Amino acid sequence: MRSFHPAASIRHACAVFAVVLCLVLAVAPGARAADRDDLAAFLEVTGFGVALDSIALSAEDAPAMLDLSTSDFGKAWSRAVAEVFDSAAMRETALDILAQTLRQPALDHAVAFYASPLGERLVAAENDAHMMADDAEKRTVGAALFARAVEEDPARVQILKDLIAAVDGRGMAVRAAQEIRVRFLMAASHAGVLDQRMDEAALRAMMADAEDELRQRLRRATLVGAAYTYRDFPNDEMRVYVHALEDPRMQEVYELMQAVHYEITAERFEALALRMADLAPSRDL
Repeated sequence: MRSFHPAASIRHACAVFAVVLCLVLAVAPGARAADRDDLAAFLEVTGFGVALDSIALSAEDAPAMLDLSTSDFGKAWSRAVAEVFDSAAMRETALDILAQTLRQPALDHAVAFYASPLGERLVAAENDAHMMADDAEKRTVGAALFARAVEEDPARVQILKDLIAAVDGRGMAVRAAQEIRVRFLMAASHAGVLDQRMDEAALRAMMADAEDELRQRLRRATLVGAAYTYRDFPNDEMRVYVHALEDPRMQEVYELMQAVHYEITAERFEALALRMADLAPSRDL
């Protein structure tokens, strides 16, 4: 399942950086960090590489945050997105961070699960969901599946909730969503994409006021997304998955993957804001 993030949402810098830093420091002296070759295989076996590739899909949301649309940039938009969200570069950045933070025992544990028959099927389903271009279809089908579960299969609803809790028990998604948006908007402001400079303190205060609404919206989107992604897996297999995700070693892996995913997303959105300054006239937000 990796990063539970709705593709249509854009993911406090201190919050994400603090998580990464704490996890780096948590690799105590003498603890064996993961081998880089093993990490490269880890990206493929767990599907985390595809999750990183899918960051590019969220670029379509960037112009809307500036009251623009992709059509305002013409053909130059696709070229800029391809260059800013280069898959190979994002994967190398992830490997650089994971090589310093992910311990070999945790990596081996995660790979062993995802290389199992059930794990392989789960990764295939998650990869398909991550890279699905038609988000509207995914939301529509997922919403229908979740609504049906609420009416007919309360056990399924609880399993999906347990899955979300296992993957994001610290609530990183909400903090990351706020931080990525702040970093993107501030970068756009400093680059001159906006006619007026934005006040960061005011922006953060506004987001803090809307945090509860954002949390509810992300939770709903995550449940709908999970209902879609795992639609072909029966409850007994999903319980096995939840149990696997609750293992402390898997928790270590997921906290790192999420921190890496969110930081790369934020950094790439900042880079995109700089490119947008050269592609379109400035606008007042």
